Amino acid sequence: MTPSARPLPLTAPRLPSASPTARWTAGWLLAAAWALSFPLLSSLGPHRLWGCCAAAGYLVAAGTTVLGRPRSALAAALTGAVVLPLLYLVLTGQGQSEVAVIERSGRLLLESGHLYVDRPAGVEEYTPYLPGTALLGLPHALLGGGDGWAVRLLGDARIWCAAVLFAALWAGRRMLGAPASPLLPVLVASPVVALPLAVSGVDLPLAGLCCLALAAAASGRPAAAGAALAAACAVKWTALPAVAVVLAVLGACRGARAAVRCATVAATVTALLVLPGVLLQPAEVWRQVFAFPTGRAQVPTPANSPLPGHLLAALGPWGWYLTVALLALGALVVALSLWARPPRTVVAAADRLALGLTLAFLLAPAGRFGYLALPVLMVVWARSVTPPPSTAPSRVVTGSRAPGVRRLRVR
Repeated sequence: MTPSARPLPLTAPRLPSASPTARWTAGWLLAAAWALSFPLLSSLGPHRLWGCCAAAGYLVAAGTTVLGRPRSALAAALTGAVVLPLLYLVLTGQGQSEVAVIERSGRLLLESGHLYVDRPAGVEEYTPYLPGTALLGLPHALLGGGDGWAVRLLGDARIWCAAVLFAALWAGRRMLGAPASPLLPVLVASPVVALPLAVSGVDLPLAGLCCLALAAAASGRPAAAGAALAAACAVKWTALPAVAVVLAVLGACRGARAAVRCATVAATVTALLVLPGVLLQPAEVWRQVFAFPTGRAQVPTPANSPLPGHLLAALGPWGWYLTVALLALGALVVALSLWARPPRTVVAAADRLALGLTLAFLLAPAGRFGYLALPVLMVVWARSVTPPPSTAPSRVVTGSRAPGVRRLRVR
């Protein structure tokens, strides 16, 4: 080796990263594969129809992305996964049983002031939701449940579930002062939102209201956060983990007084929305809202996806109690994390709430894979309203100036 020669550095070759076009194309193809599994594996007609429509839309989106037209790709995905299946299922009166359950609650509320069928004999007569859900079925009852296309479109509970979701997400974005993000339409077009939006919609208002509560807490609006939490808790009791997360955010960022104010508003409004129905039918509220979803009613719940909690509960009474104990342990762990390290941003709060909900859905005695879409929606939405660090507004660092030294400005 000559003196001027130097050994070459032994470094690993750097692999080229995939281009944005390749990543988007792969994403649409993955969504198409997921959608195609429904017509092949599902026994539910609305799911099979959604799978066919959505798969076609995602495949067109993938092809359009290759041609360099991302906006047309998003439009194709939205059309195939949301617009066409939703309109067809609504106008033909098809959907999951949850749609009919919500609309029946609205009809019972309008006709008798009650929300639940007394002593339900079959699974189709159970209403596993709190009284706030009946409000989403009132339009169908007020319109008389006619057969006209306008009545079906305006009275379908899925339309109002979607309206609550989008209104809450829009209001949350405005509270945070975030600009419109292209990530949200992609989220709506994805199977995470598109499938429940088309076939049932029952969990979408809960997700939207939880996001609104997080945004209100992060922007320093304790009363608005409490009202959003109350609306969510009046729909389904699975919104309770959001109360703990929102109070932790307010306590860490705004102080104990703001957290107490939020808790007071949440408790008061929840009582106003829920107590009348509970006092009118206390036995049915217990039987249908709490015993039925947890597998303790006389009629087995159809939410029987093979998740860990359900598999344990199926082993017998000891398995059910073990599942409940693990569920309580998971709640305790999340609560301790909120106390030890409370979240201070929307992203951190959404991540912590998503973790708690994921543990709850996995360890619950009864559940569905579809429930996991709720934490995914929250995590993605939080990032869609949070600008990356490079786009954060400039700040000025000021201080005392020594003689002969210019003041430092950091932007």
